[in-house]
Amino acid sequence: MDKDRWKTGITRINKGEIRVRGYSIVEMMGKLSFSEAVFLILKGELPSREESEMMRAILVSSIDHGVTPPSVLSTRNVISAGNPLNAAVAAGVLTIGDVHGGAIERCAKILQEWGKRPDEASIIAKELVSDFIYKRRRIPGFGHRLHETDPRTIKLFQIAQDLNFAKRHIQLAQAVEEELSRSLGRKLPINVDGAIAAVISDMGFDWRLGKGFFIISRVAGLVAHAYEEMTREKPMRRLGDLNFEYDGPGEREIPKK
Repeated sequence: MDKDRWKTGITRINKGEIRVRGYSIVEMMGKLSFSEAVFLILKGELPSREESEMMRAILVSSIDHGVTPPSVLSTRNVISAGNPLNAAVAAGVLTIGDVHGGAIERCAKILQEWGKRPDEASIIAKELVSDFIYKRRRIPGFGHRLHETDPRTIKLFQIAQDLNFAKRHIQLAQAVEEELSRSLGRKLPINVDGAIAAVISDMGFDWRLGKGFFIISRVAGLVAHAYEEMTREKPMRRLGDLNFEYDGPGEREIPKK
């Protein structure tokens, strides 16, 4: 009989009991943050203090980036047409692809595959960049249409350094950034996707989870955009990337605890 059953190692359900990776969800509710629970369900084990802080930073970094990304425009368009919240958010998630959110996965794959080589990061980076230039391929995770230097990358790498996660893959990503600048004669900074790719690689996550980190993070932002669209705007309005203005709070600082 057992051979006919498909198996899962994620969650066990019994009457009056729910256990995720072996841990009671009731106990998790009282002791784990959302980012810690995400780490557990993806990795299978509870995070260390350092892993918990790094995961929190990763999930916060991609929660939103304004109204112009394709996922947000799709979400707002679907809500504007009179569809329910779940359909609008699903439409936004379906818009996430290789060049929007998907660069984490593709960049992590490159870093993990090339990072297996025994050479120094600068030597690997030179060969990697040369190979991509020769094949006329763009290296995902580098360059940004708005930011000359992505502030999220700086912060993620700073946190990674403080938590001792700045290892092989972050070093390789930074070496690739330097080599791209030398080879192309212009700066292509590591964007937040490339930074997340490097960090999760140094944390031991499989590159195939790359899109997952972006989806988990961005869904919260998509829900907020869907709700704002349905409560503030007229149905079936014309949406674009230029006909908007920000009218939220001014610059604020998070108070010290």
